[in-house]
Amino acid sequence: MNFPFLATAHTDKPWLMSPTAHATHENDQLSYKNACHRSMNVLCGVGILSTPYAAKEGGWLGLSILLIFAVLSFYTGMLLCYCLDSEPELETYPDIGQAAFGTIGRIAVSIILYAELYACCVEYIILESDNLSSLFPNAHLSLGGLVLNSHHLFALLTTLAVLPTVWLRDLSVLSYISAGGVLASVLVVICLFWVGLVDLAGIHSKGTVLNLGTLPVAIGLYGYCYSGHAVFPNIYTSMAQPNKFPMVLLACFGICTVMYAGVAVMGYTMFGESTASQFTLSMPQDLIATKIAMWTTVVNPFTKYALTISPVAMSLEELIPSTHLKSHVYAICIRTALVISTSIVGLSIPFFGLVMSLIGSLLTMLIALILPCACFLSILRAKVTRVQAALCIMIITGVISSVFGTYSALCKIVESLRS
Repeated sequence: MNFPFLATAHTDKPWLMSPTAHATHENDQLSYKNACHRSMNVLCGVGILSTPYAAKEGGWLGLSILLIFAVLSFYTGMLLCYCLDSEPELETYPDIGQAAFGTIGRIAVSIILYAELYACCVEYIILESDNLSSLFPNAHLSLGGLVLNSHHLFALLTTLAVLPTVWLRDLSVLSYISAGGVLASVLVVICLFWVGLVDLAGIHSKGTVLNLGTLPVAIGLYGYCYSGHAVFPNIYTSMAQPNKFPMVLLACFGICTVMYAGVAVMGYTMFGESTASQFTLSMPQDLIATKIAMWTTVVNPFTKYALTISPVAMSLEELIPSTHLKSHVYAICIRTALVISTSIVGLSIPFFGLVMSLIGSLLTMLIALILPCACFLSILRAKVTRVQAALCIMIITGVISSVFGTYSALCKIVESLRS
């Protein structure tokens, strides 16, 4: 099966599906400034909401993991560029997977990317439900003998709201609107610092130095923050001057890491052990800055959901018999089923932080760290130096920690479901 739409797939940054996002024609090539902007949108997503929670789960020393992942992710981003340079026809991550391991490699990479996209849509449902129910805690709906509390009600309303956007054939408008993801993230961060420094919310706890018991959860949360590798190949191949891409990566990883670390320190310092999985839920609800942060958080996913689920839907639509391709009925049914399924999963596992940790430990570690190293060693085996080989093997071996993160997140999800 062909996977043409994975060229732009990524969990938090679906705006890259816009026509200009993956153009390779000479008159559409990206400048350094545009490449930086798009890379920032790739890295700066909803993961920033959970960095204070990650600091709580891992302790202050756990913050070092954030820096380690930033360095490793920057290096593996460069490895993907080396893979692309090895053969002129390579343009996307699945292309790299096929060059490294044949058709099986393409299919494996594609499945992982699609799974990450789908899981991100589940996170959007949980995110909307959590924040809207916090804004309107007394909201409920009674249908005969069925009573929907605020969480269930807003999950249902979110599902109904995103359905029409998923049915659209032309998503270019949503693509350009969702390109403001960086501005939305910056605004939410400003609101957090405003509450802490201007409104003087206060310091509730000095925090703990290290939490070994929940450190694996923090590993997954920090890993999720650097899940931009699925679209780095597209940005690289679309640049007018690809040799400047290392500077693009360096600038974006540097800025995002400072933002992530700043939010983690400020949030954990303000809220201590009561830090929620999304720091917006921990902010004092009566403050204007809190309202701005929460509504910004609520609005942003509505522009991203359709763009995020679209590559998954398009892949499934390839299974439609050729005699029915002109009919949109099958496509609408597939997209509707996908939206409903993400809503069901979100309602069944309504734990934003734990689901994010699971995604980060299982999927992001594969996409951002393990696969780039494995593909690099396979494609450039004859040119790999001993130092490069040693670094790749160390990264692949070291990321075995993702197994513990995955196990820990799954155990906590099961435990939360039972309680």
